Amino acid sequence: MRRSAASTILFLLGICLLASPLAAQTAKLAQIKVSGSSRFPESLIAPASGLSIGDTISKDDIQAAANRLADLGPFTNVRYKFTSQADTVSVEFTLADAPTIPVLFDNFTLFSDEELTQAIKDSVGLFDGTAPEQGSILDSMTDALQQFLAQHGIKAVVERTYLAGPGESGMLQRFEIKGAAGLKVGAVQFGDALAAESNKLAVPLRDLIGKPFSRFSIGVFASEQVRPLYLARGHLRVQFGTPQARFTGNPTQPLPDNVTVILPITPGPAYRWGGATWSGNTVFIPQALVDFMGFAPDELADGMKVEAGWERVKKEYARHGYLDAAIDAEPALDDAAARVRYCVRVTEGIQYRMGRLVITGLSLTAERLLIAAWRIPAGEVFDKSYFDDFLANQVKNKKLFGEHVVHFQRADHLLQTDLLHKTVDVLLDFK
Repeated sequence: MRRSAASTILFLLGICLLASPLAAQTAKLAQIKVSGSSRFPESLIAPASGLSIGDTISKDDIQAAANRLADLGPFTNVRYKFTSQADTVSVEFTLADAPTIPVLFDNFTLFSDEELTQAIKDSVGLFDGTAPEQGSILDSMTDALQQFLAQHGIKAVVERTYLAGPGESGMLQRFEIKGAAGLKVGAVQFGDALAAESNKLAVPLRDLIGKPFSRFSIGVFASEQVRPLYLARGHLRVQFGTPQARFTGNPTQPLPDNVTVILPITPGPAYRWGGATWSGNTVFIPQALVDFMGFAPDELADGMKVEAGWERVKKEYARHGYLDAAIDAEPALDDAAARVRYCVRVTEGIQYRMGRLVITGLSLTAERLLIAAWRIPAGEVFDKSYFDDFLANQVKNKKLFGEHVVHFQRADHLLQTDLLHKTVDVLLDFK
């Protein structure tokens, strides 16, 4: 019969406690100890176990308390032990802090983050401003916000979503109001002149103006539309603050149905190119890789160009059959000199050669024409650039079929690699 870690500990301790009152039946709880957490004090964790000093408890009650702490979310590796004396028992829980992620109050426009955070803290003791990825505490947090809205006369439902944040911000727990008339975005004010004066944002802003206020949507807009403006100017460490909703107009009049969004922006230094050091490369010498990047010494470190450079390096590897080549570039930023130098680790992988050309969905004549047009023989080094060009300039526009009439709407394709034989099969399916 399988035992949990906690029950195994209880079993071992029971060998020494067979004669204790608790081992036989129940005993009065005299003490609760908690260790292992660096985020929460014992005084907050112990009550969350559901046990109270003076309770008459059994071994099952202790097991249930340990399960309760484990299911809560903020803790992992929950274990326990107990010691008995006369008709009393002392319990000690040992646990570890679970990873947490940021909390996003998405569309609570009438309240500040401080008010919402305090509302949760007042109701949920084990809340420090962040949230676990899962656990019963999330239900308690949601209920606390629901009650907070009700206290302010707002009839709505609070929902939460575990999702990836905008850009590279990682995962987050989003809390949002559903079922209430939300305020719409009337205007957006940028906290820096570069964004405020850019005419490149006029069209993308249409995706925000007139739409319901949502910090998440604004964050996506900042990541996908505003950030590239700054990266292109060398502001590689540009940071965006939490979007704020501001009411405008006469404060003595009823609140309007829209808000002005304030998006704080901290550009940081404009860096210049300080070069790169390469490791793991055997196919290309460092100078060739530098040439692929296309930067001159001390050139403005255009972040968009940098990203395109890494892609160009991978494309050159793929052109020589290294389809799995990966680039890990770590920037070393010198704020004093406003220079960036990259430490680049190349993982080249294996070199693939041409395997089979598999065609489905074409007539025999059309298939023969395609095979005749294909220029990489079996066994030759596979050139991914040729493959891409072949699809774009020969297949898509049906150029290779000449006067022969073909009837297909699209050509699905797949490169199927074989690590054992170091080959890649080209699969083309015409529909």
